[in-house]
Amino acid sequence: MFNLRLIVILVLCFSLSIPASVFSEDVDKQVENVIFMIPDGFSSSYATNYRHFKEGDFILDSMLVGMMKTHSESSWVTDSAAAATAMATGKKTANGMIGVNSDGVELQTILEAAKASGKSTGLIATKSITDATPAAFGAHVDSRQDERRIAEQLIGKVDVLLGGGKKHFLPTASDLSKRHLIEEAKQAGYTFVSDRDQLLRLNGREKRILGLFADNMLAADIDRHLTSEPSLAEMAEKAIEHLSKNQKGFFLMIEGSKIDRAGHAHDSAWAMNDIAAFEQAVLSAQKFAQKNGNTLVVVAGDHDTGGMSVGGYNQYKAQPDILREVKASATNIAEKINHDRANTKEIIKHYTGLDLTETQAARLNKANKKDLAVIVNEIINKHAFIDWVTVEHTGVDVPVYAFGPHSELFIGHQDNTDLPKKMAKAMGISLNN
Repeated sequence: MFNLRLIVILVLCFSLSIPASVFSEDVDKQVENVIFMIPDGFSSSYATNYRHFKEGDFILDSMLVGMMKTHSESSWVTDSAAAATAMATGKKTANGMIGVNSDGVELQTILEAAKASGKSTGLIATKSITDATPAAFGAHVDSRQDERRIAEQLIGKVDVLLGGGKKHFLPTASDLSKRHLIEEAKQAGYTFVSDRDQLLRLNGREKRILGLFADNMLAADIDRHLTSEPSLAEMAEKAIEHLSKNQKGFFLMIEGSKIDRAGHAHDSAWAMNDIAAFEQAVLSAQKFAQKNGNTLVVVAGDHDTGGMSVGGYNQYKAQPDILREVKASATNIAEKINHDRANTKEIIKHYTGLDLTETQAARLNKANKKDLAVIVNEIINKHAFIDWVTVEHTGVDVPVYAFGPHSELFIGHQDNTDLPKKMAKAMGISLNN
């Protein structure tokens, strides 16, 4: 009797700990729309550091429902291609492969299944729109490096494409076909935009939208004010505005791509600012979902990048709040340091708020130009007590967040291959793999 009473109490406590937003009012009702948001490289330590950096509630905290395994078919440590393929198709593949299994056989993606059911589709990224994560939702190639072929496959299949990577849509000397994919997209009914003002001026009458805002990847959000690029939230809002006109619903994948790049560079301030930009996009998606009432929002990183710590350097201290004083990425800061290094202390003080010791200044002054950004990050990280274990990915589990109808499907521990299956179930569509 005691054991039964204890079980009831534990179940009740667990139920009360789950956000109310994860319980569907009608468990049999299918959702019209799914917004799948991927903060590339994001894990629990990023979330903790961001909460301290922000000194306030993190919007994702109220949406936390579970955890997710990230390994690929070929390694306990996945790359973005295999991770995204698993999260798009429900099947594992080898690192480096896009939308195919390890034998090269094409796999249907959740985006393609949504399209087949009559829904509109969209992909957004702050790297190239042909990079691994967005590519895995709309293309099928044996190598993630084949970005030209990826671009060819995305045009016509996806209704809204917003991100970087314009160079992959232009003819090159090595491209014997000399295909100009932007012109082909226009002929196929896409409205093409290349900067923030053009995106925001779209009037809602466009058939399809292709927005390419940089030749390669977009800027780190901490440096975005130096460009004419839109924010991730602005791209998300325009995509939702366009896709929601379809009465049959839509599927939209939004990637905060540059969190991963910051992790590879060990640039903690860049990472925190890109998480802040991602949070604004989540708020935009959540606002739409609350108003619409028939939209499921799912958020999950594809893997952890860098193995960021909360506290470090053999001390019981963590000060990520000092990152708020940093005004630029370390790469941008390094570019400001003169060749003769006469302005080193001045630049570091202006862009980070830190006073260099003589030892730190001497180290920067003796460094090769290509090593300056690495040293700048090391100095900032030591002040913030943030350490890193690798410049690549790690194999840790990552958090899963959900909001809206059928969020309860994502409660608990799951594999990355489970996510598209659950999204398909929520939409009432078939994912045929």
